[in-house]
Amino acid sequence: MLPRHLDPLDSSLFSLLAIASLLLTFVMLGSRWLNQYLYAFAAESWAIAGVSAAAGYFGHYPELYVIAALTAAFRGLVLPWLLWRAIGRLPVDREIHDILQPASALVIGAFFVMFALAVSYRIAGALHLGATIATLALTVMLATMLIGFLMLAVRREAVGQVVGLLVLENGIFLGSQMLVPGMPLLIELVVLFDLLVLIACFGVLIAYLHAHAGSTSARELRRLVG
Repeated sequence: MLPRHLDPLDSSLFSLLAIASLLLTFVMLGSRWLNQYLYAFAAESWAIAGVSAAAGYFGHYPELYVIAALTAAFRGLVLPWLLWRAIGRLPVDREIHDILQPASALVIGAFFVMFALAVSYRIAGALHLGATIATLALTVMLATMLIGFLMLAVRREAVGQVVGLLVLENGIFLGSQMLVPGMPLLIELVVLFDLLVLIACFGVLIAYLHAHAGSTSARELRRLVG
């Protein structure tokens, strides 16, 4: 875990990057346009790469510089590029089948943040962490994960659901970088490889839906039942 008592400037840097990643999650939650999902996800990945680099510097974990570079390149460039290629072949460029309107989704997301903050304070109190950067890390991690679950539940376009899953994983990854920065490099590499496999599988799924169902809505998966 990062030191409990950082200098005010150092703590502000971590806070800025963590809050920026959470705000970018809200951009994805409140948008219907598929390309805006990818712009916000790429920016969020770069913010998380900044968190990794800062954790490596202040916590004296040089391997986190490698993780930061891989995060910026893979999550911030390669994954969005692969999804952009998939979107370029689709007949739609926005979410059409909504369960929740964007405004309602943003309100629910705000409640998730408040819930995550309350839980984080309880955990911090139980572990005697006090009002440290760990409390902020827990809050952002839990809120991002809950919003990722919400996106998976309310999105119907396959690309939107892919982004929701990636947001969920980004929340876990951000929390691990701030709370347990000494995680072995091999584990981080395995996670990145799993993401590549995930995007490849969803690419095949999107192509199948478009070719055989004439739509990229996940509701069409019901045709595969039975």
